[in-house]
Amino acid sequence: MRTVSPDTGVGPLLRGWREQRRISQLDLALRADSSARHISFIETGRSRPIEDMVLRLAEQLDIPVRERNALLVVAGYAPRYAQTPLDAPAMASVHEGLDRLLAGYEPYPALVVDGRYDVVAANRGIALLMEGISEELLTPPLNAMRITLHAAGLAPRILNLPEWRADLLAQMERQIALVRSPELRALYEEVAGYPVADRGAGDRAGEGTPSFALPLVIEHGGQVLSFIASIATFNTPMDVTVAELAIETFLPADRETAAYLRDRLP
Repeated sequence: MRTVSPDTGVGPLLRGWREQRRISQLDLALRADSSARHISFIETGRSRPIEDMVLRLAEQLDIPVRERNALLVVAGYAPRYAQTPLDAPAMASVHEGLDRLLAGYEPYPALVVDGRYDVVAANRGIALLMEGISEELLTPPLNAMRITLHAAGLAPRILNLPEWRADLLAQMERQIALVRSPELRALYEEVAGYPVADRGAGDRAGEGTPSFALPLVIEHGGQVLSFIASIATFNTPMDVTVAELAIETFLPADRETAAYLRDRLP
């Protein structure tokens, strides 16, 4: 192994990820079939890790594949994971599978977003909720965070906006800590700066909604709808584009919401 500068290289990056994951050098060494001494040498720049070791450490630290490519480049190796556009022929099966999944979830809302929360695909349930949104927010690329939190978007109709907004911003903060994206940071600062009108406790919905998860309570056509959201990602992705896709589904939290959607989207 070749000695490199202690102030540059892959070592400080790996140390940052390890500390963020709150894993000791010894624990990481055991997981990666190495030694604490070797991990220390890598982190301090005394040793340059081989390509396989970079990948093993990245796997044990659960580093996103985009960031694994960055680690490999800094370490002097070629990126391992491709970033294939979603509209490329090679992605046809992924696109078709997502479309079938979204259609199968109807009449309940579901959408797919990328790593910047741009909407990749959505079903009729989402289109129903977005009725009446300002045209400026519907100009591609549609961004789920802007549509949700902007005053010209869904925000005025979300009856528990302060709580839902806080949850979304916390989600973005966790994502920023993972991918360290300037674009995502800029989006966060933009949507966090949107004004929030406090409706007062008497105007907030929440009574009768499940207590096991924060619901999205939103008004549509004079009807109060309540949803529980879930997010799914691909297991063991080998492509940056696929790794950053997230499927968000909204499950009706009460019978009234389910019946309303079935009536509107038979």
